[in-house]
Amino acid sequence: MSLTSDPPLSKAPERADPEDYSALKVVPVRHPWRWVAVAVTAVLVAQFAHGLITNPGWEWDVFAAFFTTETILKAVWITLQLTFYGTALGFALGIVLAFMRLSRSPFMKSVAFTYIWAFRSIPLIVQLLFWFNLTYLYKKLDFGIPFGPGFFSFDTAGLVGAMSAAVLGLALHQAAYAAEIVRGGVIAVDAGQLEAAAALGIPRLRQLRRVVLPQAMRSILPNAANEVISLFKGTSIVSVMAIGELFYQVQVVYGRNGRVVPLLMVATVWYIILTTLLSIAQYYVERHFSRGATR
Repeated sequence: MSLTSDPPLSKAPERADPEDYSALKVVPVRHPWRWVAVAVTAVLVAQFAHGLITNPGWEWDVFAAFFTTETILKAVWITLQLTFYGTALGFALGIVLAFMRLSRSPFMKSVAFTYIWAFRSIPLIVQLLFWFNLTYLYKKLDFGIPFGPGFFSFDTAGLVGAMSAAVLGLALHQAAYAAEIVRGGVIAVDAGQLEAAAALGIPRLRQLRRVVLPQAMRSILPNAANEVISLFKGTSIVSVMAIGELFYQVQVVYGRNGRVVPLLMVATVWYIILTTLLSIAQYYVERHFSRGATR
């Protein structure tokens, strides 16, 4: 054996292919507390449903007797009218206020900001009572030259009734929130969209109608739908003006027969049904404006 020869090298052990996972044992992650939470929640839901069915205090026979009476159906219709007019007028004014805040005129911005600040600060019930008592503040309205002579006037005694005051109060209150919703949706549109539209020579009005608003609606719709649903339920506050909407009529009925719980359930179920319909309509409108959007 040569003294200068190196010792024979030992054969290195073969290593497993790091990409070969077939030999690994896969153990799923266990979530025992998740199943405990599911079991507890299921028991609570079952107990609540059992109580709704078996507890005689709910008086479901009284509920069924009043749910579709003529008085309740008329009250539901008045509630829908208040919601529709308050939403339509409120968002129409809100759009104007939103673009006033987005304008370059400091005066327009100040007026819109002041309106939004004031109507979001004053409670809705106070606004409704102010409009309901407009006659106390202004006996008559004059039309003519500002700060000058009036050409004709009329009394305000029959001008603003209870229903008109309710619609006016709801609409003006809703406009303050709608303005911020619309403004937030408009400023959410990337400025590059307007720059590209301007580079193509598209007029500003068409830029707003065909470029800005379709994209802004994706941000506006969820918040706007929440406001509409809140307004729908918030119409119950006009009961202080003795308007025969749903909650007021329910109060009148259970004030006569003393069946408070089943009559409150009548109002509750109607609110749930109509809110569900509004939510379904929201889903389809959002899907329409989401066409082409990347999710």
